Amino acid sequence: MTPDELKAIVEGALFAAGRALSIEQLQALFEEGARPDAGSLRAILNALQSDYSERGVLLQQVASGWRFQVRTDVGPWVSRLWEERPQRYSRALLETLALIAYRQPITRSEIEDIRGVTVSTAIVKTLLEREWIRVAGHKEVPGRPALFATTKTFLDDFNLQGLADLPALANLRDLSEIAAELEQANHE
Repeated sequence: MTPDELKAIVEGALFAAGRALSIEQLQALFEEGARPDAGSLRAILNALQSDYSERGVLLQQVASGWRFQVRTDVGPWVSRLWEERPQRYSRALLETLALIAYRQPITRSEIEDIRGVTVSTAIVKTLLEREWIRVAGHKEVPGRPALFATTKTFLDDFNLQGLADLPALANLRDLSEIAAELEQANHE
């Protein structure tokens, strides 16, 4: 198989998948004897990323792999294809998500102590349903409260490869700025 054929297969798979694909998932597309090594696939992904750098879509690496997505600067026009409006999230939900992202694992009562208000069940339910958070265990204190942490879906939805890609807390003045940053990333 030529490098151009391999590149075409990877490009086609990424477009057709509709989700991020890892190097291992891309390797699984090929028969055992014809399976490209991880280094070859990374080189092809880097070449595709370069090929698409000036187009309306780009190849983005996120936590769960690589995916094609619309460039941020053309997003407002592309979003007009869908009549539904993007989901709007309350400040309370975004602040709760930001606290989980930065302080994980964290309990609901710890979030309430920091925010100074009760975290509604609806907020936790929404974050769990969106698969942005998960129960990562239970704290070894009376009542064994759930410990919340973010998920790969959270990282993917906010275009992050890992938690290290979150803005530094020292650069943010308060939770409202963290929430605004997360909301902006969600709409990109």
